[in-house]
Amino acid sequence: MKINGKDFVLNKSTTVSEYLEKNGYVQAHIVVELNEKILPKDMYERTYLKDEDCLEILTFMGGG
Repeated sequence: MKINGKDFVLNKSTTVSEYLEKNGYVQAHIVVELNEKILPKDMYERTYLKDEDCLEILTFMGGG
């Protein structure tokens, strides 16, 4: 699969939420695009990544 434009091999069944947590992403500060569609935050825990997926993680910092 591709994550942020780089090839990545999944070694086990992983949800979007698990991947984000393992890699130190703060869910409040990101937007996830899966296969060119924005993935709602409430879907992170039940969406499993597949070898053919393309995942983009956009990080932003909230401002006042």
